[in-house]
Amino acid sequence: MFGHSEDFLGTTLLSRPLVLGPLVGLVLGDMTQGIIIGATLELIFMGNIKVGAAIPPDVITGGVLGTAFAIMSGKGTAIALALAVPISILAEMALSALFVFRSTFNKKFNQYAEEGSWKKIQRLHILSGLLKPVLMGVITFLALQLGSNAIKSFVDTIPAWVNSGLQVAGNMLPAIGFALLMNMMFTKKVAPWFFLGFIVAAYLKLPMIAIGGLGVIAAMIVTNITHKEKVSDGDFDSEEILEPTVQNNSSKLTKKDIRKIFFRSLALEANFNFETWQNTGFAFCMIPVIKKIYSTKESIAAALKRHLQLFNTAPHGSTLIMGITAAMEEQNSLSNDFDAESINSVKLGLMGPLAGVFDSFFWGTVKVIAAGVGTSLALKGSIAGPLLFLLIFNIPHLVLRYNLAFIGYKAGTKFLQNLAKSNVMDKLKSGAAILGLMVVGAMTATLLTIKTPLHIGSKDNSVALQDILDQIVPNIIPLALTFLVYFFVKKNIKTTWLLLGLLALGFIGSALHLFA
Repeated sequence: MFGHSEDFLGTTLLSRPLVLGPLVGLVLGDMTQGIIIGATLELIFMGNIKVGAAIPPDVITGGVLGTAFAIMSGKGTAIALALAVPISILAEMALSALFVFRSTFNKKFNQYAEEGSWKKIQRLHILSGLLKPVLMGVITFLALQLGSNAIKSFVDTIPAWVNSGLQVAGNMLPAIGFALLMNMMFTKKVAPWFFLGFIVAAYLKLPMIAIGGLGVIAAMIVTNITHKEKVSDGDFDSEEILEPTVQNNSSKLTKKDIRKIFFRSLALEANFNFETWQNTGFAFCMIPVIKKIYSTKESIAAALKRHLQLFNTAPHGSTLIMGITAAMEEQNSLSNDFDAESINSVKLGLMGPLAGVFDSFFWGTVKVIAAGVGTSLALKGSIAGPLLFLLIFNIPHLVLRYNLAFIGYKAGTKFLQNLAKSNVMDKLKSGAAILGLMVVGAMTATLLTIKTPLHIGSKDNSVALQDILDQIVPNIIPLALTFLVYFFVKKNIKTTWLLLGLLALGFIGSALHLFA
């Protein structure tokens, strides 16, 4: 239930296997095993993120049940993998059905908006959001109560060669996560940075934190982001805008009101549905503004209806649009000549471009670095892994998310116009791709452990094929596998089929002694 409550907690990655695995281990009395299994599953499902309306396999339910059954049976990571993948796919079906069902509430939301009843909209948004953790919590509880003995009996009958095959397949599955991340960032222009990360990790054996630091420096140099141009009179000054203050003395809204937008934005996706996506979440965030600046039932109803239109963007940067919207709503309340239709036009115009920037930056860069550092420590059983994972991702995420609400309100659309003039968005996207690809390349070399046990020559005078390959290019098999999976991702092969394909390859390769 905690994992599926993340829609109320602001996409802070508290639902990832790297975090939930240790919690399961804590409950079952073996935290070290929980940390290691969580890290293993995190690598496999690294590219498993919800972007737009694409719903990936449910790694929360699969990860929790897989980890629990593995610890309870004493069989370790191989069994966790074998159970987590099919459970995740089945749980995805239950979630998709829920997201379809939630669409039926839209008529009720619109009715409450017509009435100008923001309290009812607020209440329904929260209650609908609770359906997901309650539903998946009940499913997980029943699975543990009814299935633990059956699962234990089943895993006790699994022969050793199947366990070996599962282990090899588990070592291969992170290639899917790496390939999905590459699909977001990999272009001819930035491709060399992937190989630089791979070479630095494979040959120099630098730790992930050092490679991430090199990536940051490289991104800053290449994008010239260290150079600050002189700000002329009347131009946009980023340092001034980043101050979380509200300076308009005639405004109805205060810093406290804008702060409420930030806190409510953490529940933006609580009622996500397949028809209007994050619309009720956006309205939920704007309620403190609406009730503060409008006094009549008609004006409140009009504002609520405006914000129940379709909306979808990256939650990490959503507060920028909310701040701009708050400023426009305030102007609408102060001026009879203000065009209220322009509010939705600005919202719809911004949600796509900002989604592209923030999705690529946070999913393709910050999360990759956090997972690289976190899993490398967690695979050794260290609790520092999950803790650093959360800190590396959420410190920049929450600081930026908080400030963006004030930036949007203070600067309005002028902020985005000046960003476009100074090419900050383009620099940010290029720098994020450089940094992200360097880390993905490094993880391919360090966290994808696939070797071949084959030998060349006669029985008395044989040479290990792996030694020959390492002399040519260390970790060439993980590199080749990652690009093979990336090729299929580019061909739009579904993640489910890629998971099954790598499982089959691992089993067959292990049985034929091609991989170990």
